[in-house]
Amino acid sequence: MSQTSWVSYRVKERIATITLNRPDALNAMNRDVLQQLAGCLDQAKADGDADAVVITAVGDKVFSAGADIKFLNRASALQVRELAEMATTVTHKIENLGKVVIAAINGHALGGGLEIAEACMLRVAASGALLGHPEVKIGAVAGFGGTTRLPRLIGKGRAADMLLTGRLVTAEEALSMGLVNRVVPFTRLMDETHALLQDILSQSPQAVKLTWEALHRGLDLPIDASAQLGADYFGLAASTEDFRIGTSAFINKTQASFIGK
Repeated sequence: MSQTSWVSYRVKERIATITLNRPDALNAMNRDVLQQLAGCLDQAKADGDADAVVITAVGDKVFSAGADIKFLNRASALQVRELAEMATTVTHKIENLGKVVIAAINGHALGGGLEIAEACMLRVAASGALLGHPEVKIGAVAGFGGTTRLPRLIGKGRAADMLLTGRLVTAEEALSMGLVNRVVPFTRLMDETHALLQDILSQSPQAVKLTWEALHRGLDLPIDASAQLGADYFGLAASTEDFRIGTSAFINKTQASFIGK
């Protein structure tokens, strides 16, 4: 890996792993990191050998410290806004990849680093990790999507507590408030993340995709429209071969073998 290759991509057993690898800067994100991360996401989206994606980082200390503060300190306001727009493009790619994306939070996830994780479908955190949005402590705002996604994940009041004070929470507190889905020892992080992924991937791919779209799209709709969207997707699922396979397996008390059609 060259000195300027700060994000790596590999596929094993139909799972793509995207790894932040800028440990000397605490995996902080500058333009190059965001561009490389975007490129890896595009690769994952197009990769027929990858059914799911894990986003993680090297080491056992830091997932990402967020935006590169040295860059922020010397950048113009327009350059800072441009960096934030690049980051929001990345988080949009994560949410709309069309594949299951899980953040394996190997260490501290702060600011923009946590915002990358918040855009993923699910989050598994190592037990020693700290998570938070300390942006206000440097006179900044959570501008990579944190003010949007965090309240949707944990509620407005809890989000306000974190965003307005900049306080960090342990992985265990993050679990209790719904910010992460699992907390495991660091040594088990990737094994548990893959086990969670395999559990999801063993279900009907069509049902998983439609369920995620109903969740993601329905969250911002009025309750009646959101419920109607769920009903529409239920009907769409019923048009698939997997629906017949699954319902027949239930009736016959056998294990369903989905084919993704």
